[in-house]
Amino acid sequence: MSQHESATLTFLGAVGTVTGSKFLVEHAGRRVLVDCGIYQGDREWRRRNWDPFPVPPSDIDDVILTHCHLDHSGYLPALVRDGFAGPIWMTEGTAALTAIVLRDSAHLNERDAEFAQAGGWSKHEVPLPLYREVDAEKAITQFRTIAYDAPTELGGGVGVTLVRAGHVLGAASALVTAGAARVLFSGDLGRTTHPVLRSRSAPPAARTVVMESTYGDRSHPKVEGRPHAALADAILRTVERGGSVLLPAFAVDRTELVLKALSELRRSGDLPVVPVFVDSPMALAALDVYRRPSLRGELRDDVSPDLVDLPTLKAARTSEESMALNNPRVPCVVISASGMGSGGRVVHHLRHMLPDRRNTVVLTGYQAVGTRGRALLDGATELKMHGQYVPVRAEIVSDEEFSVHADADELVGWLREMPELPETVYVAHGEQGSTEALAARIRRELDVTAVVPRLGERVRLR
Repeated sequence: MSQHESATLTFLGAVGTVTGSKFLVEHAGRRVLVDCGIYQGDREWRRRNWDPFPVPPSDIDDVILTHCHLDHSGYLPALVRDGFAGPIWMTEGTAALTAIVLRDSAHLNERDAEFAQAGGWSKHEVPLPLYREVDAEKAITQFRTIAYDAPTELGGGVGVTLVRAGHVLGAASALVTAGAARVLFSGDLGRTTHPVLRSRSAPPAARTVVMESTYGDRSHPKVEGRPHAALADAILRTVERGGSVLLPAFAVDRTELVLKALSELRRSGDLPVVPVFVDSPMALAALDVYRRPSLRGELRDDVSPDLVDLPTLKAARTSEESMALNNPRVPCVVISASGMGSGGRVVHHLRHMLPDRRNTVVLTGYQAVGTRGRALLDGATELKMHGQYVPVRAEIVSDEEFSVHADADELVGWLREMPELPETVYVAHGEQGSTEALAARIRRELDVTAVVPRLGERVRLR
């Protein structure tokens, strides 16, 4: 392909589902991958993590990462192990958090493979991890950081500019230029008012947009009355009946928001005096990143750099301290990852706490199809964990105020903020109903061509 030929875009993930983001831009022989996430949720999607990568990893020149979450970053160790040797571009905040996320993911992959072999509940004679800790460490050595709004040349007529997305610390939208073409990848967009972070920036001009649609078919409920009343009331009810509250929460950003909300409930007198445990070494490490002086500019001016004001806060750092929380001697609040109950320490808490009617599980955000969190939200009466079913007798509550994903109104609003409307919007990274609904709304309200792409589809960029 010559320098004057048009660039192409291929959809390698996040099509028909809300996870597995991978988009390949090719121009003049250069290949750039935007995001490199794993699939989560239903087994049919998770199996795709084991498929050979659609192009040889050694043929990819650069990776651009919009933010740290596994559905955008979690395949990087496998890509590197299988031959990708180029730089991985991202913001400082994303680099700090992605290192934490990938190390934890690799550790869990290795541990889960060992558990599966010991428990005999894998179909494979010798279960293998998707990747190992050594693969994650190698990927981390290839991180390169760039500032927001700083155009960066990657070579071969391809460049990138990262623009603040306001979703989690370091999150960005990525404007990729390839010859004369300009394509804007939204990444995950934050709400217009994030409780902790500075608001997202206005998007730059681009003829083509690849847009997420996690909440493409719905609007967030308006908060009426006391903030996080559902959470406060659930904790009070549970403590009164002698139970404990489990909050599955993503270690990055969601745990910080939960701690901030609990701090505010304590100050307003709406939180009973009970121990609050953070049972996630990754969440504690992420909290340290949020408190870094070099990243103070990411936080809102009205947010304390400490973020947390909870005298009863305790950390469960060791596995022994974590296991002790399965049967606490007194009512308490336990915050543990992952946020959808799909892995990590929260799984053994669910296994021990769900059968007891005194306890409560409070879901703190989006629950993807196929996850344990979604099953609880949909009224499951039993859950399968480590090869066995446990009954669901605990109370299940959802606090929707924690979501930091832009809803349908805010997604369309983000497009309206562009200097001029794009020619084409490709709607991805959402379940089928969400992508179709958002595409229809973009066509109807903005009179812009909106397409829901197919997995593996390749299109030309202008």
